[in-house]
Amino acid sequence: MNHALTRNQRLDRLPVTGKHRKLLFGSGIGWALDAMDVGLISFIMAALAVHWGLTPTQTSWLGSVGFVGMALGATFGGLLADRIGRRQVFALTLLVYGLATGASALAGSLAVLIALRFVVGLGLGAELPVASTLVSEFSPRKYRGRMVVILEAFWAVGWIAAALIGYFVVTASDDGWRWALALGMIPTFYAIYVRKGLPESVRFLEDKGRHEKAEEVVASFEADVDPAELQRIDAAESQRLREAPNEDLEDASSIWARGLRGRTAALWIVWFCVNLSYYGAFIWIPSLLVADGFTLVKSFQFTLIITLAQLPGYAVAAWLIETWGRRPTLATFLMGSAASALFFGTASSEPMIILAGCLLSFFNLGAWGALYAIGPELYPSHIRGAGTGAAAGFGRIASIIAAHPDALSSTPISYRCPTSSTSSSVSPGRTPVTTGSVPLPSRPVTLASSITRPAATISRRR
Repeated sequence: MNHALTRNQRLDRLPVTGKHRKLLFGSGIGWALDAMDVGLISFIMAALAVHWGLTPTQTSWLGSVGFVGMALGATFGGLLADRIGRRQVFALTLLVYGLATGASALAGSLAVLIALRFVVGLGLGAELPVASTLVSEFSPRKYRGRMVVILEAFWAVGWIAAALIGYFVVTASDDGWRWALALGMIPTFYAIYVRKGLPESVRFLEDKGRHEKAEEVVASFEADVDPAELQRIDAAESQRLREAPNEDLEDASSIWARGLRGRTAALWIVWFCVNLSYYGAFIWIPSLLVADGFTLVKSFQFTLIITLAQLPGYAVAAWLIETWGRRPTLATFLMGSAASALFFGTASSEPMIILAGCLLSFFNLGAWGALYAIGPELYPSHIRGAGTGAAAGFGRIASIIAAHPDALSSTPISYRCPTSSTSSSVSPGRTPVTTGSVPLPSRPVTLASSITRPAATISRRR
């Protein structure tokens, strides 16, 4: 054991071990469950617009209230993580949103459903920055960016699960949305595993003076590495530290202290833009397709295909972030998101809708991965949770705007069920949507206010 290195430095210089993979997978499953819940609401909004005849304002409130909760949850969850621990808050958030989601399945009115979605948002918002901070603090320095992006890739797994539930469960019956929400109780049970199975952040333990426990955790990770290999790594790490420039921000009292305020402002701006782009598109895709004449089944099918493109987006970002670096990768994917949003806003046929949606999915989710990799690295450990949580909270303001745009249509948008010649799009045993109207916002928000998509621009061709 090399006592010349601090515990955090000893963690930083390790290769990826089995314990790192366990932590990544354990946190990733929680991340996927979070994404599944966020994704489900987009399908449920489309279904309830049909089954409950919701007005545009009602639909928007159902979508946006969860993001209000997420903004508050991210802000206060980060602060709480710096006080009681990353693992503790991680488990608590899973418990909160799992129970609230399960209760939402029993909602008998829109008011009750909106209230429960707010509680769900509190848990969801706090979970994401806390989980990314926990993984970042344990990840070896050489592989930290890649591991955080891989963690973010579990978001795609959750969205794919949501799309599958939307396709097979929500469309199965008028009460399919209730069964979909009932599946959201799974995080409640997973919280037990998180509480017992994952380690607490060493950086947090040291900040709280729990040095024996911190040493125990570090030693458990070192035990997975061959002693001879560990000695060689120690020598190289000591040499690197002697040559590395020293940037001392450990005395910073807040995320707006001198040396941090520029980082904080830039991080908040990027968080806002990425949230606006992502939720402005993806939370409305199923509803837009239904409004333009596609059945629920067909629209959910399109959304599932588009969602699958998230996985290669994460994979490419995970590779580039260690090859190009954090900022070039983030900038590249942000520019790709902007171009894809413009393409999606002008698509006029089924193949173009799917292609544009896949490109938007690829670039936007890659940008998310890079952003989560950068955030925790900007702050010292004692304010890291607060820094990442505050940025996420500010970004949720954009998601609220995206889910509840200012310009709402006062006229319902007609939709049509398929004729006999196109009935093959409806799976056997499923009931096609009947003729009626689905009220929707006239302009869902995309990457920027200058890039908008009227709900009726999608071609009605099958």
